[in-house]
Amino acid sequence: MIMETKYLDYALVPIGFLLMTAYHIWLLYRIIKHPTKTIIGVNAINRRFWVQAMMEDVSKNGVLAVQTLRNNIMASTLLASTAIMLSSLIAVLMTSGKSDRSSWFVIGDRSDQAFSIKFFSILACFLVAFLLNLQSIRYYSHASILINVPFKKMSKHQRHHHLTAEYVATTVNRGSYFWSLGLRAFYFSFPLFLWIFGPLPMFLCCISLVSMLYFLDATFQFGWAVGVIDDNGHQD
Repeated sequence: MIMETKYLDYALVPIGFLLMTAYHIWLLYRIIKHPTKTIIGVNAINRRFWVQAMMEDVSKNGVLAVQTLRNNIMASTLLASTAIMLSSLIAVLMTSGKSDRSSWFVIGDRSDQAFSIKFFSILACFLVAFLLNLQSIRYYSHASILINVPFKKMSKHQRHHHLTAEYVATTVNRGSYFWSLGLRAFYFSFPLFLWIFGPLPMFLCCISLVSMLYFLDATFQFGWAVGVIDDNGHQD
């Protein structure tokens, strides 16, 4: 019976990881090919419009733009601080005594090696979340300076204005992408945490998480965005 429950880790855990990976590959495809059908794509388009609106009149909108980016930096800082704190906690659990783990309610592999792999996976997940949020802070910090560049006073060419606004918008979007990836790492830590108690809770969490993320990522109200994008020629 113990050997049979041990083999559950070799079956359910890879299937759960494959399910999460397949969903995010599909989501990436939708973002690239059909951005107006995803929340991430629609938000990226609107952030470009917001940057252009903020840079139309730097003297009037500069303070608002910097305050908005500062709020985003604070959100990324909160996630980064939480990630490094949880990483320290997991590291303490990994180095603590292993004698009490045999009494845990675990369906599956209870060996010390299995527990080490589980804790290391959670630790790596939070460290990745920490690094992704650091990159988000980096791009938002750059954008907070770039968005106040008085490009209309520096050049009268419309092409230069467009390129400058596009570069700043790309910087803001990169910061948002890294923030979203850092948040995804937090989501991904839930099935890894439940894996401590066995492969079955982990597998069920993967199914629930994919279902929840689909409703958070998909959007069907995109008709207004298609016409705008076609007129500007920025997206398909």
